[in-house]
Amino acid sequence: MTAAESVREPGPGATADRFRAAVHDGDLAALDALFTDDIRFYSPVKFTPFEGKPLVLGLFRVLLRTFEDIRYVGHHDGSSGTSTDGTEAPSAALIFRANVNGKQIHGLDLLHLDEDGRIKEFTVMVRPQSAVQALGEAVLAGLVADGLVPAPPGH
Repeated sequence: MTAAESVREPGPGATADRFRAAVHDGDLAALDALFTDDIRFYSPVKFTPFEGKPLVLGLFRVLLRTFEDIRYVGHHDGSSGTSTDGTEAPSAALIFRANVNGKQIHGLDLLHLDEDGRIKEFTVMVRPQSAVQALGEAVLAGLVADGLVPAPPGH
């Protein structure tokens, strides 16, 4: 984080900076403070969102173990309509690179904020398709291992 980024005014940039630092440090308590209780997490491998802080924090526990060498390489602030109700909300887009099980991932985290600057909606987009598949398999295995979701039939 640059000196200019560390003194941002409250808003999407400041929240995004705190989010990036929490991911970098593996700090689940800091993520907990950034999320609303009713946060919705839209995954690139699941049609319906993960909902609620306990489940989303559990998902992040798995993601922090799964991503290797995650680094944020871009940041854009603005506003966009939420998936929940279509209302315009302050937002930040964070571009990242990481590795999962030997596959290089290019991705984007889209954070929608509430009026207090906390993350109320989180959408992840990832490419290429082979990386999406590797990520989905690794995350599902972690969620099952942590008891957050049942094992799929036949596993």
